[in-house]
Amino acid sequence: MRAVKPLVAALLLAFTLPAGAAEVSTDLAHTLQQMQERLARLEARNAELERQLGALPAPGLEARVRELEATNAKMADAMESDRLSQDEPEVATRLKAVEFQALGMQKHARTIEALEGISAGVSFTSVAQHANAGATATGKGESQLSWRGDAQISLPGGSLGTSQGSLFFHFRMGQGDGLADLNPLFSVPNATAFRLHGAGQPDDASPILAQAWYQLGIPLDDKPLNVSKRHFEIHFGKIDPFLFFDQNAAADDETVKFMNLAFVHNPLLDAGGAAGVDTYGFSPGLRLAYHNHTQAPLGWDVSLGMFGSDTGASFDDSLKKPFVIAQAQTTQRMFGGLEGNYRVYAWRNGRATDFSGATLEHQSGWGLSLDQRLGDGVTVFGRYGQAASGHPAFDRALTLGAEFSGNYWDRAGDSLGLALGWLAAADAYEQANPGVSGSEQLAELYYRWRVNAQFELSPDYQFIRRPGADSSLPDAHILGLRAQLTF
Repeated sequence: MRAVKPLVAALLLAFTLPAGAAEVSTDLAHTLQQMQERLARLEARNAELERQLGALPAPGLEARVRELEATNAKMADAMESDRLSQDEPEVATRLKAVEFQALGMQKHARTIEALEGISAGVSFTSVAQHANAGATATGKGESQLSWRGDAQISLPGGSLGTSQGSLFFHFRMGQGDGLADLNPLFSVPNATAFRLHGAGQPDDASPILAQAWYQLGIPLDDKPLNVSKRHFEIHFGKIDPFLFFDQNAAADDETVKFMNLAFVHNPLLDAGGAAGVDTYGFSPGLRLAYHNHTQAPLGWDVSLGMFGSDTGASFDDSLKKPFVIAQAQTTQRMFGGLEGNYRVYAWRNGRATDFSGATLEHQSGWGLSLDQRLGDGVTVFGRYGQAASGHPAFDRALTLGAEFSGNYWDRAGDSLGLALGWLAAADAYEQANPGVSGSEQLAELYYRWRVNAQFELSPDYQFIRRPGADSSLPDAHILGLRAQLTF
């Protein structure tokens, strides 16, 4: 009767409408008829559902509820144990499998997180060299083979706010002194050579801990260290001073670039010995630095380093009268926006060794180091050093050179390097050594051929005129081949 009343009302409404609305009334009546039929079908369906529910016995419902409760109890018991059982519900087995997979992924994620920030590298360098007969003290040609291995690892050193710390360790081993019977030289033809001294056996290739230092970077603009434009740095530990001073993009790594020590670092500091580091080139010390790159890519830095010298460099004495060096550096864009780095520095060593090697004295001096790109594949470099006090064997040094990328001859991984150097003998050294005057003049040419990403071969030629600034000594011609493996 609920469906009939609307229909009767609609019919009454239709009869009371004016004659002009007859057509509209017909359409309305048809629509209402369709609605009545649909309502009838819905009422029939509802009646059928009510009949089915009423016919279901109560005990069947109770049995189904008890069955579900028993299954839930089994699930709870099964999930309390990590072990799998054939009697437990299949759903529980699947849930445990998902849990095991999730735990494995979490463990893997924790492992990755623990390794985050750790970096390591290993290199092996072998050098074969031959010197002509005139270059040796015995008057015979000499050939020597040497090798060196380096392993480096950097670890996260903790954080404090936005400050970040890191730990650095460097291990070195090797055998061979390089060419040992050459006439006296200011320069050193093979800077890669490394061997334990005082070990008593030349075949002892035991590794040493070359470097171990801590670095703390402190942002000064309330930003994370990796994006900070102004930050302060502190380093302390056993350090290679040339890692932070007198750097150079084209001449600073004897394992891949120039091998003569006069081209690797400022000759007065390293080959001349003014830095006063230990036998292997390292020293305990402290470095403080300020970096300002608010105008990036341009920027400037200032740094100060204090390192042990003489016996203090090998931990045999205190750090009194240290080797102190201060450096200012700027990065500029020249020659159409190409990057260049310009450094000026000054040093003072309270326990340097004079040219005789027997007397400790104060030595001081200043120097320049620059590298500038001139094209996509050309980088030029220059260094100048001048002693201000003390009695070194040579007191002025100038080195110039360039590195050319193999892009120009379709060998992008290769490089060609050429360098020239002048090491001027000091007046006191000339007076103590008759026949010495002027300067030692040297040149080096190498080609670095990249065999693959890990292996490089570098034929090398060095020419040394007036060895040790002694005009009576024949010129030295040194041929070499360097093999470098890196991982």
